[in-house]
Amino acid sequence: MFLWSILKTSCTRSAVNKRPAVNASPLIFLARAGLIDLLKLAGTPVVVPAPVAGEILSRGPHDPAAQVIERSSWIIVVEPPPIPEIIMAWDLGKGESSVLAWAYMNPGTEAILDDLAGRRCAATLGIRVRGTLGLVLTAKKRGKIAAARPIVERLRHSGMYLSDRVVDEALILVDE
Repeated sequence: MFLWSILKTSCTRSAVNKRPAVNASPLIFLARAGLIDLLKLAGTPVVVPAPVAGEILSRGPHDPAAQVIERSSWIIVVEPPPIPEIIMAWDLGKGESSVLAWAYMNPGTEAILDDLAGRRCAATLGIRVRGTLGLVLTAKKRGKIAAARPIVERLRHSGMYLSDRVVDEALILVDE
């Protein structure tokens, strides 16, 4: 039920601050699938905290996500603020923590992340959040793609795990 509410709000909320902060997994999955432009739907420029950029760049220069970070003028790498205790208490990874710290210290920022614990932390702190699947739903709602299912399947073939139940529930939100 929690996931359903996240999917629903990520599809229906509009961004207040047009500088979303993104974690590694959305960048990795979208880049692998050749769908990185979907990230622009959250707003531009897109903020990538330095720990997230470091994680991705360590994958090597031939990694699609590393190439996106290095070549995209609409992505900016920033030093995140110190992680507040309230976020540290969630014991998240460096990437999730730095994205949430950025969003927490920059009210109105939308956090783009897939990690469930990170999404729960964001919800607790009142941080707007959307995941990779939410970007696909947004693209469908805005008429940027004709159908969400083929895009979701492309992401799955690129390594993103999504259960059939989650996919079915998400597609209902966009009348598929």
